[in-house]
Amino acid sequence: MATEDASAPELYRQIARADWARLAAGMAQPLTETEVVQIRGLGDRLDLAEVRDVYLPLSRLLSLYATATKRLGSATDTFLQEQGDSTTPFVVGVAGSVAVGKSTIARLLRELMSRWSDTPRVELVTTDGFLYSNDELERRGLMHRKGFPESYDRRALVEFLIQVKSGAPEVRAPFYSHVRYDIVPDAHVTIRRPDVLIVEGLNVLQPPPTPNDVAVSDLFDFSIYVDADAAHIERWYVDRFLALRHGAFSNPNSFFNVFAGISDAEAEARALGFWNDINLPNLEENVLPTRHRASLVLRKGPEHAVEYVQLRKL
Repeated sequence: MATEDASAPELYRQIARADWARLAAGMAQPLTETEVVQIRGLGDRLDLAEVRDVYLPLSRLLSLYATATKRLGSATDTFLQEQGDSTTPFVVGVAGSVAVGKSTIARLLRELMSRWSDTPRVELVTTDGFLYSNDELERRGLMHRKGFPESYDRRALVEFLIQVKSGAPEVRAPFYSHVRYDIVPDAHVTIRRPDVLIVEGLNVLQPPPTPNDVAVSDLFDFSIYVDADAAHIERWYVDRFLALRHGAFSNPNSFFNVFAGISDAEAEARALGFWNDINLPNLEENVLPTRHRASLVLRKGPEHAVEYVQLRKL
């Protein structure tokens, strides 16, 4: 399946990578090669050049948006003759397919944005923590649809973000273990009024189930969709599965330990089965249709490098 441009050209500015990279002129590179290696996910080919050309200017743009939003909040307080600071965290959503690199991008933006003086406190939450537990998924007959919109406790995620945006001093999100492939009972990620909160997940740009519901994206100040051709994502997914078989899957506590000892051919067949039966349908039915809702689209080429950026016009 070929992926078309994100939306009608009148909605977005399309910026070639070279033109986007020029926006970083004069910006110091804040990360070392070692830090980039620690940030990038398995299978990603993130390097210092990609950080400098793509993500450094993006982090600055996001920091400017966050600062401008805070100024608007202060101006509103002044207009309403209210005392104190009622501004709340600037929330950034990061969406895209499995294996497209959105987790790496979210971690990278957290590091880069925290280096700008106007957004020093940046936190990251993934929506994996809002998946129903495996027991609950089994009870609902949804274990084979894990990652589809109905496998998430959407109401809990919305309530979490409402608390963040209301200025609550402390908000807790459930913790998900990729080793156990399940929610960890009594474990939490605690958010304490950061300057910026990044929320990363497959379905964060989904419209509300009914017109009277609040969409997760209604609580975002800015959203990013990480885009690529489905054929490329399929290859990245299979390559990552094969690499995990020799890494995380070899952990005897891993949910996927059963795949550690199978042959390369068997592993590739399993990975393609998971892709074609679960991840590709979810991409086509649920994830890709939300791309036009993003504030910004990062379009990747076959080697995981961003080729151009689409920025929604204000």
